[in-house]
Amino acid sequence: MVDPVAAVEAAMVEIRQRQTRRVFAREAGVQDVSAQQVIDAVEAAGEQPIGVNGVAEALGVDQPRASKLVAAAVSAGLVRREADQQDGRRTNLVLTEAGRERLETVHSYRRRRFATAMHDWPETDKETFAVLLSRFVAGLSQH
Repeated sequence: MVDPVAAVEAAMVEIRQRQTRRVFAREAGVQDVSAQQVIDAVEAAGEQPIGVNGVAEALGVDQPRASKLVAAAVSAGLVRREADQQDGRRTNLVLTEAGRERLETVHSYRRRRFATAMHDWPETDKETFAVLLSRFVAGLSQH
């Protein structure tokens, strides 16, 4: 009998490897995947201001590396720097229209891939999987 925790671990390792290689972004036609990482981090921050240090933390890289990634995203026109209204010494990153369009392209591609992977699943299985996966991910951040 397969240990369910070991099976989940193996699946998560596979997912992480794909994410690290930015497979879906490349398959969606994104050439500069390092800039994709930056706009993913800015999107994940939601309404919270995020700067280079926040990108570094989100990506698990040092500040100089994050600074280079951010510079590439700015050069590509995907994000822009804005002065922080609460602290003039800080600079926040904001998605541009091109950045939002890029995100939508990648999101649409991912969703199509996920839908294809589950195309023969009954609707109730899809719903159950969504609930359980969301609960699993939420549980990871609690510990």
